[in-house]
Amino acid sequence: MEFQDVVRKRRMVRRYQDRPVPEPVLERILANAARGPSAGFSQGQAFLVLEGEELARFWTIGDSWAMDSVRATAPLVIVPFACKRVYLDRYAEPDKGWTDRDETRWPVPFWHIDTGMATLLMLQTVVDEGLGALYFGFPPDDVPKFREAFGVPADHEPIGAVSIGYSDEPAVSPRSSAARRPRRDRGDIVHRGRW
Repeated sequence: MEFQDVVRKRRMVRRYQDRPVPEPVLERILANAARGPSAGFSQGQAFLVLEGEELARFWTIGDSWAMDSVRATAPLVIVPFACKRVYLDRYAEPDKGWTDRDETRWPVPFWHIDTGMATLLMLQTVVDEGLGALYFGFPPDDVPKFREAFGVPADHEPIGAVSIGYSDEPAVSPRSSAARRPRRDRGDIVHRGRW
């Protein structure tokens, strides 16, 4: 698929067919996510892959994590994590020179941004493979239960989750925001030279 087609076709899918995601497709999704940019090549992302019984356990942790149709039909969920410690450690190395590990030096939390970019690469790979996906968040109050259930280290912060599968929806669901709201005019979001 051409890259412009991937960008144009990417959307959030909330209902999936009863088909597993083939292992080679899953491996490509994860390999592409791992190639996302990271400040200083810190590579402070991690991904928890949930299928089968683990996925069923995942859905019991929080009722508001996704729509019922996603919970009932998604064959796969990947939870991306950001690890601030990895970035602070990397920038305390001699070639970076911030030995004090002071996170106030960072203009924005690159650990979150880089994990978001890795997540977008997953979403784009899903489209390129002919599947659908939904990125969704879960409430901070549910994170301790999630950590305990899956043995997640305390220094790894989940930034949300991605359900993946073969779409069982029309091209654009009539309930989706994209069907009900127009895309913002480019002139409202692009500013050349000055605001």
